[in-house]
Amino acid sequence: MTKTISPKSILVTAFEPFGGEAMNPTRMILERLPDRIGACALRKLVLPVAFVRAGETACAEYDRVSPAAVIMLGQAGGRSAVTPETTAKNLMTAKIPDNAGYQPQNVPIVPGGPDILRSTFSVSRIVEAVRALNIPCEPSDDAGTYVCNSLLYSMLSHNGGEVPTGFIHVPYLPEQGHADQPAMRLEDMVRAIIAAIGANVGIPWK
Repeated sequence: MTKTISPKSILVTAFEPFGGEAMNPTRMILERLPDRIGACALRKLVLPVAFVRAGETACAEYDRVSPAAVIMLGQAGGRSAVTPETTAKNLMTAKIPDNAGYQPQNVPIVPGGPDILRSTFSVSRIVEAVRALNIPCEPSDDAGTYVCNSLLYSMLSHNGGEVPTGFIHVPYLPEQGHADQPAMRLEDMVRAIIAAIGANVGIPWK
């Protein structure tokens, strides 16, 4: 496969629906992001909610594109804020099967790998940028042990954190119908992610 050297591209990933949901807000965010932010082209990729294939697909695209940054998106039902993750754990434990039917229990993502890997994007700049838009945003030290965490760990292990790399969780959408859980409007999520991307590639967000 021909490798495209694109130093001013940003790889942004989202997920398909999972767990019986009809929609995933991250895919809807991805569809509404512009093709460019500042001088940077966005390389958009929807991933399967599958422990193995998600990481393999994202890492293959990273190698093909050679982006200047990697921003990965996932849904965290029950959270009320946009939450950039600081840490990925070398652990797969699933309460429900992934979309491929795999339900690991206490399985390492990379056998023999470090217990944790740290995100290399700027969590503090993301929080500052998103809060400047009056959108709730909090750092998170727990990306869970489902496919989101697995994707983050896989990407950090693959690229060594050589470019700003990290994961951002978003809440439910109101349209998902979880009346007893916090939710956020899609337009606010889109604005938050645009600000988060800009904050990590030196683009003003105000």
